[in-house]
Amino acid sequence: MQGNMAKAQKNRASKHPYISTQQITIGGFESPFSQSLDLNNRWVVLAHQIPWDLLVSIYQSQMNNSQTGADGINPRVAIGAMILKHMCDMSDRETVLQIQENIYMQYFIGYSSFSKEEPFDPSLFVEFRKRLGIEQINAINDKILGLSNGDKASKQFENTYDTEPQDSGNTEAEATPHQEASVPENKITHKGKLITDATACPQDIAYPTDLNLLNDAREKSEELIDILYSEHLHGKKPRTYRKVARKNYLRTAQKKVKSKREIHNAVKQQLNYLRRNIKSINKLLDAYDAIPLNRQQHKYLLVINTFYEQQRKMFEEKTHSIDHRIVSIHQPHVRPIVRGKTNAYVEFGSKINVSMMNGYAFLDDLSWEAFNEGTRLMASVEKYKNRFGYYPEEVLADKIYCNRQNRAALKLLGIKLCAKPLGRPSAVDVEHVRPGERNPIEGKFGQAKTAYGMKRIRARLQQTSESWIATIIMVLNLIKLIGSGTYCLILSMKTYSAMLLRIIVSLIIRKHSTIRMLFVERCALT
Repeated sequence: MQGNMAKAQKNRASKHPYISTQQITIGGFESPFSQSLDLNNRWVVLAHQIPWDLLVSIYQSQMNNSQTGADGINPRVAIGAMILKHMCDMSDRETVLQIQENIYMQYFIGYSSFSKEEPFDPSLFVEFRKRLGIEQINAINDKILGLSNGDKASKQFENTYDTEPQDSGNTEAEATPHQEASVPENKITHKGKLITDATACPQDIAYPTDLNLLNDAREKSEELIDILYSEHLHGKKPRTYRKVARKNYLRTAQKKVKSKREIHNAVKQQLNYLRRNIKSINKLLDAYDAIPLNRQQHKYLLVINTFYEQQRKMFEEKTHSIDHRIVSIHQPHVRPIVRGKTNAYVEFGSKINVSMMNGYAFLDDLSWEAFNEGTRLMASVEKYKNRFGYYPEEVLADKIYCNRQNRAALKLLGIKLCAKPLGRPSAVDVEHVRPGERNPIEGKFGQAKTAYGMKRIRARLQQTSESWIATIIMVLNLIKLIGSGTYCLILSMKTYSAMLLRIIVSLIIRKHSTIRMLFVERCALT
C-alpha cells in the first residue's frame, strides 16, 4: 500500500554545494540573464493584467505640459514604482534599490531589458504622490478593476469576478438614481452585497502631549526670530531665554512620574515663553514692507499662532479638548480620532470609510476630522450605484450605521439592511446578520495595516498622505486580482488540456473500432 503511494515532490533546501571563499575558482559569478523570464512570476502575471494605457492617460492629464515643457518621467515607471512600494511595504529609497536589483520588477514597470542604473531619485516619490491624488488613485483603481460608471467594463467586472449567477439584461445606470421613469422588465436594479465600515489611519507622529507640543512650538518660534532678525533694521535682538526654557522643559519632561501640579506649572511656563516669542516676531515683522519668509516658514508662523490660541484657551478653561485641535506642529492637518479600542483609545491621523464588493475594496471617503459613520452610509450606496449601475440587494454595516434615518432611506430604495432590528428583541426568531458576515472587511483592514503599512502613514503632507492611503487600497485589490487571475489561468489551462485530450482520444477511436467499443463501455460504467 505504501509502495503505491505517490511521494511528495518538494525541494525544501538548496541543492548547491558549499564552496569555500578561499578556494581558487575559474571564471566569475554565473548570471541567469541569458534565460527567459518565468511567466508564472507574480510581477509578470500582474503586469499583463493592468490596463497601462488607461493608467498612463490619467497620470499624463495631471502634467499639464502637453503643448510646452520637457517630457517627464515615464508614467508607467512612476505608477509601477508606487505599486511596488506599497505591495512590498518598503521605504522610498528601498523601493528604488529593489527595482535597480530585481529584473522582474524592471519588467513590471515597463523596461525592455535589465538596467543597472537607478530608475529615478527616491525624492521623486513625493512628486508622484502630488500628481496622483486620492481622486486619481480611485480612478486608477476603477480602471484596473474594469469599472467606469456602469459601462461595458462594469459588465466585464461582473462576469469575471462575481461568484453569483448573472442575470440577463442591460446593466447601464440611469442618469439620476431617483428618476421616476419606467424601468424595463429585464433591467437589473438591485444586485450584489455591500459591506461598509470605517477605520482610522494613524500618522507617523510622536504621541502628542501639551508640554511636548509647546516645546516644539517654542523652538520653532526661536528659529523664526533668528530668520527675521536684522541688525541694521532692528538693532538689539529680542530676548528668547531659550536656554532657560529648555532647562525648565527637561526638568519636568524627563521625570518618569509627573504630578498634575508639575505638568500644570511646566505648561504655564512654556505658554509664557511662547507668548513672548510671538510678540517678538510681530515686532520684527513690522519693520518689513513684505513678509520675508518662504512658504514653509510662513506656514509654521500661522500654525504657531493658531496652536498658541488653542493651548491658552484650554489652559484657562482647564480642559483638554477643542475643535480642530492641532496635535503636530509639522503636520497640522492631523487630528485626534477617538476610537475607544483597547490598545489605542485615541489615534492620530485620518479616518476613512471603505466599502467592499466581491472581496474588492473601494475608498468612499477620507476625512481628517472625526465623523459619525452613520452620516456616510447613503453616500456609499450611491457610489455603489455609480460604479456598477445598480443598487445593492443587501447592505451589511456596523451598528452605528443602522440609525432610523438610514433604515428608512434603504427601505425606500428597496435595499435590505442586514442588522439587528430596533426595539426590544422579539420572542420569535428573526433573521439577524451573523458576526462572521462582516469579517471580510475587518480582515481587509487588518491586511492593510499589518502587511501594507496603513497602520503607520509615513508621508508628511496632507496630499501625499491621502495618496499613500488610496494607493494601499488599490494594492489590496491588485493582490486580490493576482489570485483571481491565477485561478482563471489555471482553469483555462485545464480546459485546454481537456480539449486536447478529447481530440487525441477521438483520433484514436476513429481508427480502432475495438478501442472505441471499450471506450464507450468505460464511459457507461463511470
